[in-house]
Amino acid sequence: MRYCFALDLIDDPQVIKEYEEYHEAVWPDILQSLRDSGIVEMEIYRVLNRLFMIIEGDHSFSFERKMKMDSVNPRVQEWEILMWKYQQGLPGLKTGEKWMECKRVFKL
Repeated sequence: MRYCFALDLIDDPQVIKEYEEYHEAVWPDILQSLRDSGIVEMEIYRVLNRLFMIIEGDHSFSFERKMKMDSVNPRVQEWEILMWKYQQGLPGLKTGEKWMECKRVFKL
C-alpha cells in the first residue's frame, strides 16, 4: 500500500535547513523502527515550507501497529519531540496532529 501525507515546516530558512540536515543523516535506530513497522519505502519531498511524504508498506504495515511500536520506543519519542521544533500541522488539524493524509485526485 502507498500512503501520501503533507505537513508544513516553520517558514524560516534556518529552520528548513536544519530539518533537511537531520534528514540527510536520520538516526539509524529511527530507520530501523520504520523498517520494523513494515515500511519498505519512504520519501519526503519539499516545496517551499510544505513537505510531502510517500510511504509504501508491506502486508504487515498498519498505522495502528506503527503507533503502538512508536509509543514504547524512547528513541522514536526523542526523534518526534525533536522534529516538532521544525514542523507545524496544516490548517484544520487538531492540536498535536502533524501529518495530514493526502487525497489522490489522479492516477495514470
